[in-house]
Amino acid sequence: MTVDIFSDIRCPFCYVGKKKFEKALDKFAKRDDIKVVWHSYQLDPYLQTQPDRDPYDFFSESKGIHLQQAKMMHEHAKNAGIEAGIEFNFDNQKIANSYRGHLLIQLAKQKGIANEMEEELFKAQFIDARNIDDENELISIGKNAGLTEDEVKNALNSDELKNKIAEDSLLARKIGVRAVPFFVFNDKYAVSGAQSPEVFLEVLEKSYEEFSAGSTGLNLIDSL
Repeated sequence: MTVDIFSDIRCPFCYVGKKKFEKALDKFAKRDDIKVVWHSYQLDPYLQTQPDRDPYDFFSESKGIHLQQAKMMHEHAKNAGIEAGIEFNFDNQKIANSYRGHLLIQLAKQKGIANEMEEELFKAQFIDARNIDDENELISIGKNAGLTEDEVKNALNSDELKNKIAEDSLLARKIGVRAVPFFVFNDKYAVSGAQSPEVFLEVLEKSYEEFSAGSTGLNLIDSL
């Protein structure tokens, strides 16, 4: 059974959602029968990389809110991270466009290591405070996930992988994705947000029961 996940590596709650979903999957008896498919989704495709910019000041300005409110919102995300087992390093995070990171994810999908790539990119953005739009950083991140330096360099200039990102963006619009993380179970049940492991496990069990009985869902993904 397939679980499709729409996610952006610049989204802290996408990282939280990944961890909570994985906790549910660890408790799911048929976890070896689950295929996870990652889809690229950029919350801010026009963001300009500014690695030296203060992250709270940037967030305050981009959202049109007071600096103190921006810091409070990050504190909320930090607490959500702790609950999921993540120690967010918001103070030092780099403001960087995620597009080139998504190119590596698309390549990693083809090589069967998308989950590893997602984890490395999330870690780079939110824990190690690395610039995920910098080629040298991406080479290092990609190698940590299992790619070679040449594979990373080729991916960053690949029209094929750029088209894959565009296809994911079109798919997201067609099925009505407005926010991430966004999970689709067995091409039928959608879960939006970083829900609790209990919610994910409940949907896993229900959708897998239907899948085992022969249901192929509503073809939300496959028909597009």
